[in-house]
Amino acid sequence: MKRTALILPIVVIAAAVGLSSIFIVDEREKALVLQFGQIKAVREDPGLYFKVPLIQEVVRYDDRILGLDIQPLEVTPLDDRRLVVDAFARYRISDVRRFRQAVGAQGLTLAESRIDTLLQAQTREVLGSVTSSEILSQDRAGLAARIRDAGRTQAESLGVEIIDVRLKRTDLPDQNLDATFARMRAEREREAADEVARGKEAAQRVRAQADRTRVELVSDAQRQADITRGEADAKRNAVFAEAYGADPEFFDFYRSLSAYRASLNSGNSAMVMAPDSEFFNYLKNAEPKAAAPAAAPAAPAATQ
Repeated sequence: MKRTALILPIVVIAAAVGLSSIFIVDEREKALVLQFGQIKAVREDPGLYFKVPLIQEVVRYDDRILGLDIQPLEVTPLDDRRLVVDAFARYRISDVRRFRQAVGAQGLTLAESRIDTLLQAQTREVLGSVTSSEILSQDRAGLAARIRDAGRTQAESLGVEIIDVRLKRTDLPDQNLDATFARMRAEREREAADEVARGKEAAQRVRAQADRTRVELVSDAQRQADITRGEADAKRNAVFAEAYGADPEFFDFYRSLSAYRASLNSGNSAMVMAPDSEFFNYLKNAEPKAAAPAAAPAAPAATQ
């Protein structure tokens, strides 16, 4: 019983030591075997490996392609038109030994900070050598390739391979963007004012033309009316003259009756006239003048 009690702990300790000396490397990662901080072995192929328990440790690194969003930065192209560029990069750890020596125990945190710094510098250098029109055109893929190639050379010292760099967004700074929007708004307001002014000018022309046409039509109608009225007055005067010439006394009598009707109508003002005025001649004479004897009928013509 005592022997079993002694063997059991030894077996457990031996199993724990045996298990701690075994580690597995996945196909998605690489591993370093460290002994007191020094690199003793590099394990890049997937499989089962051994290490010295309690003395050696295993540090694993991702062997897949990793992504990094570069901090947005302002660049000044050749035409001095400042732009805010937002980019991202794809990278992978190509040399874990060099990577460990470059960044130490901080690992990806320090590595991504350095990658971000060097890509920002290359972005400023590449985009600063072209105009803003080239940056905003379809040539931006070529510019991103130049940034990638320049950053790849410097990233080799970190044990990192820059696989790709892409420009996600290229905008104006906020202050420039506000000024651009204000300029665009002012331009649209100016165009709107021009359209309104042209519309008012066209309306004024149409209104003036309509007024002119109206005046011409009214003038022509007035002229035609005056001509018609004049012709009517001429015919009326001719009728009056013919009637007056046929029987002047009857014409005077008719004109007097018309004057009596107009002047003695109810509602007219009172008239003060002398009793012997010629206006009342036809009212004072009770007896009408004797009519002229009718002409004798013509004798019938003699028959043969």
